[in-house]
Amino acid sequence: MNTKFLPVTKEEMEARGIWQPDFVYICGDAYVDHPSFGAAIITRLLESRGYSVGMIAQPDWRKKESIAVFGEPRLGFLVSAGNMDSMVNHYTVAKKHRKQDAYSPGGKMGLRPDRAVTVYSNLIRQTYKHTPIILGGIEASLRRLAHYDYWSDGMKRSVLMDAGADLISYGMGERSILEIAEALDKGFPVSSITFIPGTVYKTKEMPKGELLPSYEQLCENKKAYADSFRIQYENTDAFSGKVLIEDYGNRGYVVQNPPAKPLSQKEMDEVYALPYARTYHPMYEKQGKIPAIEEIKFSITSNRGCFGGCNFCALTFHQGRIVQTRSHASIIEEAKSYMTEKDFKGYIHDVGGPTADFRHPACKKQERKGVCTNRQCLFPKPCKNLDTDHKDYLELLRKLRNISGVKKVFIRSGIRFDYVNADTSSAFLDELAKYHVSGQLRVAPEHVSDEVLYYMGKPEHAVYQQFFKKFEKANARSGKKQYVVPYLMSSHPGCTITEAVKLAEYVRDMGFMPEQVQDFYPTPSTMSTCMYYTGIDPRTGKKVYVPKTFKEKAMQRALLQYKNPENYELVKEALLLAGRKDLIGFDKKCLIRPRGAGKKEQRRNKPVEKKKKSIRNVHKRKG
Repeated sequence: MNTKFLPVTKEEMEARGIWQPDFVYICGDAYVDHPSFGAAIITRLLESRGYSVGMIAQPDWRKKESIAVFGEPRLGFLVSAGNMDSMVNHYTVAKKHRKQDAYSPGGKMGLRPDRAVTVYSNLIRQTYKHTPIILGGIEASLRRLAHYDYWSDGMKRSVLMDAGADLISYGMGERSILEIAEALDKGFPVSSITFIPGTVYKTKEMPKGELLPSYEQLCENKKAYADSFRIQYENTDAFSGKVLIEDYGNRGYVVQNPPAKPLSQKEMDEVYALPYARTYHPMYEKQGKIPAIEEIKFSITSNRGCFGGCNFCALTFHQGRIVQTRSHASIIEEAKSYMTEKDFKGYIHDVGGPTADFRHPACKKQERKGVCTNRQCLFPKPCKNLDTDHKDYLELLRKLRNISGVKKVFIRSGIRFDYVNADTSSAFLDELAKYHVSGQLRVAPEHVSDEVLYYMGKPEHAVYQQFFKKFEKANARSGKKQYVVPYLMSSHPGCTITEAVKLAEYVRDMGFMPEQVQDFYPTPSTMSTCMYYTGIDPRTGKKVYVPKTFKEKAMQRALLQYKNPENYELVKEALLLAGRKDLIGFDKKCLIRPRGAGKKEQRRNKPVEKKKKSIRNVHKRKG
């Protein structure tokens, strides 16, 4: 029996002297017992409180017996799609099937169903009619109320309704799952568990709280959804959030309790000190291992929560805006444990979280009263109360660098360049350039158009330019030649074809072509997705332009990789549509050349052609 992991068979459970587990956890990911996986945190936390848990990873949803491995649990089933929404895991933004699943053995695709939480839950309910089912993880968390579903291009009900489950534990879930377990253990019927923060339940009787537009209204009126989303967004804080109620007619009500309170540093330390095996279950060794472990095995989570407020990100709805951190001692202890791993080569791949350099709440007020309801910490300008001091993070990085056996500490989870700009000291940027960058620093300006950036919830382009210059100076002081590589996004709400061409011109002027371009993906429960569906900015109620057709999205994406011959026709069509025929030609400012130009035209432009070829060779030599 493998005692490093939770039981995965009934025989392993019984070998521990347990004939009926308290909980059975069903997950869409392969079984990886590492704190970067939500399933590992929740199961280990329950185990630490004396509850027994059986793990069923990636059951065959076509067979009822696949979820009956341990029989009926004493307290309930816990169901999660895994670390990703199953639809995002399966499909590209163009709604084409992905070829690989990093969370499955050997990267094999097809080991979980579409809408995994719903499918697993219904499968359980077919066999166990009255056993409590609690949904968790990011798929359930971001679908906890009625939401726009990109893949069916329409509104969907709360996943609680479609899954036939009893409760949703939303957000990170540590507090709510322990309270749910305690209530069930004391004999509370699951239908009476309506009082726990961080949960969603259904009821026939309308409780006290704020009534959102009904599901029927949401389906009939896009403005109703924009209004509903705004109210939800304003109630994502644990200190000020209200009870929200959605009416489903004769099916009753779905009720969202306010979010659970953030974890204290002591509680964070306890969570990350649980006895994780820190790798995948050995049963996957012959199946090609689990690809997702490679990047995170020697990466350290130092914080959670994000006050960055990007509109295309779901962190506000899932982890919240209040930053929570682990202590230096907890993080250093984890780093030292790497020395016993035979495959550790001395490189810590990351020390961060949603945003690496957020190591404390945005301001002192957040610790007592929560975040501001209608104001962002960094957007459109940094708040005057924002604490931009990087000293704690710097001290942590210095301690990690000084551990014997550590060769390099990288920062890969990303920094907020506007937050770095706001710091009056250059110490962090200097040490970042000197010690923590491997040739390229990846940051996310996303766009160059201030209008598009406004809809993204990102700072003006001038702020990124300011950071770029500061980083170049820091590089010069460090004596290193390193580069900033920007993440760019196409097709975001507010981005017309004119703005897309403007971004392509910026790419041209950068002198290199981005290898990866993110086409905006309308995933559940983000501000940008609400804009995409409704054509309304929920913050203001005003209309916003949305590039929706696959053709326009393809053109915008192609513009960012205009040198790719496969994109030629799309780029040409986009330029003509934007009235930018001046960018088709032989001038150095042109994005593409006309095809089929006559010999006379080619001779006239021969010197330019030679010059361009020379430039390409220079870039090639530079690598």
